[in-house]
Amino acid sequence: MKQYLLALTLACGTLYHAAAQQLKVATFNIRMETSADQGNLWTDRATPVANLIRYHDFDVFGTQEGFKNQLDDISERLPGYARYGKGRDDGGDKGEHSAIFYKKDKFKLLKSGDFWLSETPDKPGKGWDAKCCNRICSWVHLQDKKTGKKMYFFSVHFDHEGVIARIESARLMLKMIRNIAKNENTVLVGDFNGDRNSEWYKILASSGLLRDTYRDVKEPYENNASFNAFGKALNRNEVIDHIFITRGGKAVKWGILTDTYRGKFPSDHFPVEASIYF
Repeated sequence: MKQYLLALTLACGTLYHAAAQQLKVATFNIRMETSADQGNLWTDRATPVANLIRYHDFDVFGTQEGFKNQLDDISERLPGYARYGKGRDDGGDKGEHSAIFYKKDKFKLLKSGDFWLSETPDKPGKGWDAKCCNRICSWVHLQDKKTGKKMYFFSVHFDHEGVIARIESARLMLKMIRNIAKNENTVLVGDFNGDRNSEWYKILASSGLLRDTYRDVKEPYENNASFNAFGKALNRNEVIDHIFITRGGKAVKWGILTDTYRGKFPSDHFPVEASIYF
């Protein structure tokens, strides 16, 4: 009888884990390509960035700051991933992207789209008190080919100067996620240019719609800040790159991946990863 109950328990556990959609998701600000980064040029960083992604084997990840040629370099090195995302300057290829990469053999793309962090989110433009740049959010609706489960995945980069822009961007994100994803499982990742004490982070984290995956994990892997300035800011503690999920999900692991190569850094941000299930 005891053997029967043990077998039944194991079988139920196996069925539960098979039904759960378990995913490795990440957010990675790859740092735009610029000649100002002498010693850390993209031509030297492209392969280490791709190698990092390959090794950690993300199922889906969002990027920030990448120009089209940078994203093409990643796609060339990682042919197992498809990607989606428009340029923030023109809604085409121009400017930085908040692109999303997902495994081709694991997911089917159902829908995709973009919107800008501004008072007119359906067209390129600066929002509120932002001075430097247009800011864009890209999203995809994915279906797991094996389980049939669906989810939305959003990747975003908040402004780095405008305080009002960041506060209003958080409110806009909640509105757009509700309008686009409705009640479906959702992941939001990005560089929010704000730590867990910032007002815009708190708007998201206390919304009742989203929860920071960091909060689910008893022992998060957090030995550094998520911004490293190519090694010049290693004494900082702030985490400004976050992974949020909706109520139907839970994280079992969370970490800041501090990979380096030959004493150098793949980007001026470390990627942040979470293992989640819905």
